[in-house]
Amino acid sequence: MRMGIDIGGTFTDFVLFDEATGEFSTFKVLSTPHAPEEAVLAGLDQLLIGQQPEEKTQPSTQKTGSQLDLQASTSSPQSPISSPQSQTSSPQSPIPNLYIVHGSTVATNALLERKGAVTALIATEGMRDILEIGRQNRPDIYDLFGRRPLPLVPADLRFEIPERVDHHGQPIRPLELDSLDQLIDQFHASGVKSVAVSLLFSFLYKAHEQHIGERLRQAGFSVSLSSEVLPEFREYERTSTTVVNAYVSPVMDRYLERLERESGAADFRVMQSNGGSIRADQARREAVRCVLSGPAGGVVGARTVAQVAGFENLLTFDMGGTSTDVSLCAGDIQVTTESEIGGLPIRIPVIDIHTVGSGGGSIGYVDAGGALRVGPESAGADPGPVCYGRGGHQPTVTDANLILGRLAADQFLGGQMALDVTAAEKALADLARQANLSAKPGLSLSQTAALGMIEVVNAHMERALRVISIQRGYDPREFTLVSFGGAGSLHAADLARSLRIPRLLIPPAAATLSAFGMLAAEVIKDYVQTIMRPGNTPFSELERLIAPLVEQGRDDVVAEGVPVDNITIEPLLDMRYRGQSYELTIPFSPDFGEAFHAVHAQTYGHSEPGVPVEIVNVRLRAIGTLAQPVLPKVELSPSESPVPFEKRPVVLAAGVSDVPFYLGKDLQPGQQLNGPAVITQPDTTVFIGPDEGLNVDTYRNLIIEVAI
Repeated sequence: MRMGIDIGGTFTDFVLFDEATGEFSTFKVLSTPHAPEEAVLAGLDQLLIGQQPEEKTQPSTQKTGSQLDLQASTSSPQSPISSPQSQTSSPQSPIPNLYIVHGSTVATNALLERKGAVTALIATEGMRDILEIGRQNRPDIYDLFGRRPLPLVPADLRFEIPERVDHHGQPIRPLELDSLDQLIDQFHASGVKSVAVSLLFSFLYKAHEQHIGERLRQAGFSVSLSSEVLPEFREYERTSTTVVNAYVSPVMDRYLERLERESGAADFRVMQSNGGSIRADQARREAVRCVLSGPAGGVVGARTVAQVAGFENLLTFDMGGTSTDVSLCAGDIQVTTESEIGGLPIRIPVIDIHTVGSGGGSIGYVDAGGALRVGPESAGADPGPVCYGRGGHQPTVTDANLILGRLAADQFLGGQMALDVTAAEKALADLARQANLSAKPGLSLSQTAALGMIEVVNAHMERALRVISIQRGYDPREFTLVSFGGAGSLHAADLARSLRIPRLLIPPAAATLSAFGMLAAEVIKDYVQTIMRPGNTPFSELERLIAPLVEQGRDDVVAEGVPVDNITIEPLLDMRYRGQSYELTIPFSPDFGEAFHAVHAQTYGHSEPGVPVEIVNVRLRAIGTLAQPVLPKVELSPSESPVPFEKRPVVLAAGVSDVPFYLGKDLQPGQQLNGPAVITQPDTTVFIGPDEGLNVDTYRNLIIEVAI
């Protein structure tokens, strides 16, 4: 039994796949923001007592690998409007064959909300204020009142220790380890739970940090060493990454310890920000690697589904209840080492994802200037949108879609959750009066406010898609927009039309695609070592320098349970022209010099073959391939056009019109229809505009040709 679990701001998604039978099902429970593990354990408890969805698909007739049919039922075993907060019972018996990959927001939330462990920093004497000094760049250069985020470690918890290593990695002042005893007493007195250690040039000489770490661990502290977390140059970024890891790891450790203990899973893994999974014990020590695990699962799932369907260049669009995550895949998933969370640099490899605070639960309000705004504040799961009837009173994007007729109140979550239209109308009418809006011709006051909210939130999400495409030199007209997340399919066609993206792909299990992506993820380990060598260094010397990383990567992936024959090693080089401040990453090969000039010309439009080059870092990515769920292909056969179950009034750009509503389960491969139309599925709703054509492919994906 393989399960992917993704915690969202509103719902926690479960994807269950039985390798023995090929059966696949999905379900959701409401998230529990106060204690995210409660929703996870509630879902697992329901699974164990036999309350998983009754309707299951027949196994595919394909024989290659694991089987997966995304034409699955999506239901919540309990009433979807009830909260699992009170369901704290752990699974009643262990499941020896249960394999779980979990995407967690615990590390992210602890960082953004500043609710991590009390953390101290030990630095080389004279370097204690590196977090405060940082870089002298300013995110808003013309903002006279701009403020940088406060360091995670306050000044009174930043300490120095006598030692020094030169830039060649040679000790020039021995470590005075006896001074650590006094620091340990101060840590206990200050309530410190975790310690980050970042010494000057420790990426070249690790011994001093290792000695300190050993003593601190013996004293009972959680310890993060920069030489283990990020053995790379750039003192500020290395220290920041190490401090973030120290700050969130104890929180992640407590969370995962309970889930591992109470889930009964034989194998419990956590999704990393780089798109691969790792065992929970490593995630507990190196939580910084999991700060974007949920969104990373979505990108992996989108790429997996789109590649099978025959599409390579993708813009992924994941709109959930709280936020929207977008990413670009130009043939492959884009990975970056230059990311920030809450204004704090994190140098570990992460999937290049851009996030905005726009989701189905984003709240509409009127600002001090009288303008209509949407988000980033979200109603979340508790109380949720007004129409959920759980005490919410501020209108959300979900309420707006309901009032515009694009959500069917009687079909939400497969008809299991009735939506309160009257309450949503009142909330939106109140918002319209606050904004001094007048009803548009043919529309009510609440519909006018709802249309305004949709236009505002679409503008936010369109801007996010522009950031990762047009602003980076990519033409959206050459890409396919892959939409997923519970709310995404209501907005995707409008966004594709605005950006002139010709095609939209919506997977059949769009609302739980992030959880599916976790099941499809490979084991990935990333390593880096700063070497600082001239560009004319012999290739044999580079092979010698990278050999320890190759050995470590292979051993670590084997330790994850991956056979040696299923491991791929991808060595890389970070290079730059001498005097440059930033590097380009290129493949590790004998012609690395020519490759660097070519990549530089492609990236920046020019190259300088006569200028000296530096090799800054050697990198390595070790990839372990696991058994992948296989998407079954259904043969196309001539069939009648789909028949709508009803026509209902929907507010379109040109006014109110009667629009056909279809049940997603009735759409068969090979069928086509023309917009406007609304397709209701148990876990999402698809809205397409006039003059847009939809066809169902052999994998039951909805392919929409956008009217551009």
